[in-house]
Amino acid sequence: MNCQGGRRRCLQVFLLTALCCLSVTGSLVAAPAPVTVAVAANALAPLQRISAQFQRDTGIRVRLVAGSTGALYAQIRQGAPYDLFLAADTTTPARLEKQGLLVPGSRFVYARGQLVLWSRDPARVDAGGAVLSQGEGLRLAIAHPERAPYGAAALAVLEALGLRQAWEDRLVYGESVGKTWQFVASGNADLGFVAASQVQTTELGSRWPVPASLHPPLDQGAGLLTAAQDKAEVRAFHRYLCAAEARAVFRTFGYLPGDCRAID
Repeated sequence: MNCQGGRRRCLQVFLLTALCCLSVTGSLVAAPAPVTVAVAANALAPLQRISAQFQRDTGIRVRLVAGSTGALYAQIRQGAPYDLFLAADTTTPARLEKQGLLVPGSRFVYARGQLVLWSRDPARVDAGGAVLSQGEGLRLAIAHPERAPYGAAALAVLEALGLRQAWEDRLVYGESVGKTWQFVASGNADLGFVAASQVQTTELGSRWPVPASLHPPLDQGAGLLTAAQDKAEVRAFHRYLCAAEARAVFRTFGYLPGDCRAID
């Protein structure tokens, strides 16, 4: 390089050349693609924390898409580009595996959910849930039972208590348990059956933890989608869901951690 124009100009040229080289080199070493996870609405809050921990530990980003299990199932069937599926039940992932859309042997129970009757009114829901038999004129929100397992569990509770017919005309249906929580939080419903995870971190309102004997178990299954089976970063997050750090987060949000054993 001819530096007769002065040392300062030589330094400027050198730095510009170095930056160009770094730019080219950086473009050749691409960052890992984000892991895209379809997650049932009830599990969004713990997954946000778990994915943040995973990114901090590995540098791999996680993109979460939340919705009802039924809606996410339909999107996967239509070719949505998801890598992992975290459902609110175990039957939907099993159905996808039979259809060739989920990697055989990749299914496991990542958590067991808990159902809660919740109202933003601190005096409305009593410790034994008696409001269900005394709540004339109130509106009750539940997730759509054909699309969301938490909605099916809510209907099972009403049937077990002999109260389904009493509430039939006053039910407010949410597309997912996330929408159900929004109905109650906004006052569009007086009370509702939601996931414990949605109210675990707040003292607002009143609640009744529903006895598990009143509805089928809310075992929640996960699985690796076939199109993503060769992605190392996806398999890494798939394994991370069973790590001690992830299981601790599920407990914090009111879940019982799953056994993480493969489901046959």
